[in-house]
Amino acid sequence: MKLELHILQNFAPSNLNRDDTGSPKHCEFGGVRRARISSQAIKRAIRRHFAEQQLIPAEHLAIRSKRFVDEIARRLTERGRPEEAARAVVENALSTLDIRLDSGGEKTQYLLFLGRQEIDRIADFADQNWDLLASAEKRGKREAKTDEAKALAKELLEHLDGGKAADLALFGRMLADVPARNIDAASQVAHAISTHRVSTQFDYYTAVDDLKPEETAGADMIGTIEFNSACYYRYSNVDLDQLVENLDGDRELGVATVRAFLRASKDAIPTGKQNTFAAHNPPALIFAVLRHAGAWSLANAFVQPVRVRDGGDLIGESIAALDRHWGELVEVYGDPATLRALMVLPSYRGRVQVLTSALVSDWETLESEVVAAVGSAFGVTPGAPGGA
Repeated sequence: MKLELHILQNFAPSNLNRDDTGSPKHCEFGGVRRARISSQAIKRAIRRHFAEQQLIPAEHLAIRSKRFVDEIARRLTERGRPEEAARAVVENALSTLDIRLDSGGEKTQYLLFLGRQEIDRIADFADQNWDLLASAEKRGKREAKTDEAKALAKELLEHLDGGKAADLALFGRMLADVPARNIDAASQVAHAISTHRVSTQFDYYTAVDDLKPEETAGADMIGTIEFNSACYYRYSNVDLDQLVENLDGDRELGVATVRAFLRASKDAIPTGKQNTFAAHNPPALIFAVLRHAGAWSLANAFVQPVRVRDGGDLIGESIAALDRHWGELVEVYGDPATLRALMVLPSYRGRVQVLTSALVSDWETLESEVVAAVGSAFGVTPGAPGGA
């Protein structure tokens, strides 16, 4: 079973996600230039929101970093182990899994995504096998492992099971050197794209030195910042069966993760240039669909760019286009949904013609209906909001 989220969100002038030149990200769709927010930026905002708003208990979250040698060594020193020796032991522990450090010897060669429970287990493993790991011989990448190293690797590998981390279960991970512990993502998140043609604008700014003498003319700093304003279509889905599998069969945690994903999808916004633009604009439409199979992105509702008509605006026209496209898909393919819940800002509800039976009055109703349906599918009773 899959849960799909379709969101329309209009942002005031902003630069939430920029490219290597500082420009707002964009793409071509339907033959015209669109504003874009990358899926990576959206997923990171969701992950951060989980922790910042305590939507998921800390022990069921993951950490993505290259600096796990320092982190695990710190935990060992807190247990009374010598700091320098602790780093060597951690390095040797990771080496048994062929996870190497960079040339500086400070960080792993790529970002690792580990559940907090996994990190605790690695620290326990290093502590319990201290003498073996402290005396282990460094080996080259192509050198064969000793029987002792193979045994250590097998034991450590058993501890890398995802640690029932909700964000890791949703977004998955790839461990290039330990493919047996890769985790398939339960969620897919599309790049958000504007429903309409967009152009980039420039803010020319100046800054004046507060201590500059009064008789001195001119600014002490000048520059430009690129920005745009766009109504975005956002699409994501969660494979509920994969989610529970990734959470080691914990269905209660699965329901709590779905609730957290719903809330973070509604509230989390990438932070790019927010101190400059403060584009904190909630969604105008959230459409949740629960289905047994398949997936429908509604992006093609906007392959013909939305245009403002007399008396209308981009939000209203985008809502009407999405509603109309859903109706066209259902007419041809049938309605696959076992649950449909559509929240629209009151002033735009009149633009909904096809999905009128799915309309709910507010966010709390949409959340409760979706969570109850997911709980029913899992065979569990959802706990209190915010609980796991």
